Amino acid sequence: MDDLNGARTALRMTLLVAMAVLGARVNAQPNPYRKVDNWAQLPAGMKWGQVISVDGDAAGNVWVFHRGEPPVLEFDSSGKLLRSFGDGMFVQAHGLFIDRDGFIWVTDGRAKDGKGQQVFKFSPEGKVMMTLGTAGVAGDGPNTFNAPSDVAIAPNGDIFVADGHGGETNARVVKFSKDGKFIKAWGKKGSGPGEFNIPHTIALDSRGRVFVGDRGNNRIQIFDQEGKVLEEWKQFGRPSGIFIAKDDTIYVVDSESNTARNPGFKRGIRIGSAKDGKIAAFIPDTDPNPDTTTILGAEGVGVDKAGNVYGAEVGRQTLTKYVKE
Repeated sequence: MDDLNGARTALRMTLLVAMAVLGARVNAQPNPYRKVDNWAQLPAGMKWGQVISVDGDAAGNVWVFHRGEPPVLEFDSSGKLLRSFGDGMFVQAHGLFIDRDGFIWVTDGRAKDGKGQQVFKFSPEGKVMMTLGTAGVAGDGPNTFNAPSDVAIAPNGDIFVADGHGGETNARVVKFSKDGKFIKAWGKKGSGPGEFNIPHTIALDSRGRVFVGDRGNNRIQIFDQEGKVLEEWKQFGRPSGIFIAKDDTIYVVDSESNTARNPGFKRGIRIGSAKDGKIAAFIPDTDPNPDTTTILGAEGVGVDKAGNVYGAEVGRQTLTKYVKE
């Protein structure tokens, strides 16, 4: 028994050392960006809630989803607020995605008073074009979600929803056709291949591969569009948000790593290639002591037409812009 316990202890120490070495490599990348303070201009009387998601559109504007009223905000490249909508519609704002036709997709991750647990498609003017899920009802069927965290749209219009947020919620990816018809779902709770512990974010690369930020397992899992596991990446840390540009540059924000949950990794935005997983840059979070905070920095990440990077910050309740030096 002593030998067995000793072997287990040695294995744990080996794993911790390996993670620390990996973390040292991915924390050492250069930061070619500088922070722009107070970029977004909110009108008098409007305040930020928890800022959870951000995305850029083809016109160069920036869309933000936050837990305040109104929750959906559009800014121009100078930070001027152009449009807002969605007052009173959501229980917990979560995922945001702008598709190639300019439609705005958002997820509502909780249920209350007959609302929530849905995915919405809006026109840029704020008209509801489609809803998925049953309002106010949690479930794991073809017409229900339980904590939909994010949504991504394929070029052909197919819809992919990362459904789940830990605890007793779901742990799956749900696929729909462009008209909202259920196609399939895959995944379950766990840490094995194709299993999830908080599928917090989802994105597609130029080859159509589905990248899922499996946050509780400190990894990105990559699938084909039928749910076949292709790869597993640990080098991007504990992923809360993923953005993949047209050229397959991948931006992954880690909002939770510390010595307890993902030893060796620092919080921040890692920038690399979705083609081979190599990391080229790292924008570190400014939190001086991540071991004392659960989530403080950016949890969502987006990039505008000019290549500027945006961090959606839940804890600090703000939107942060980063521009290249």
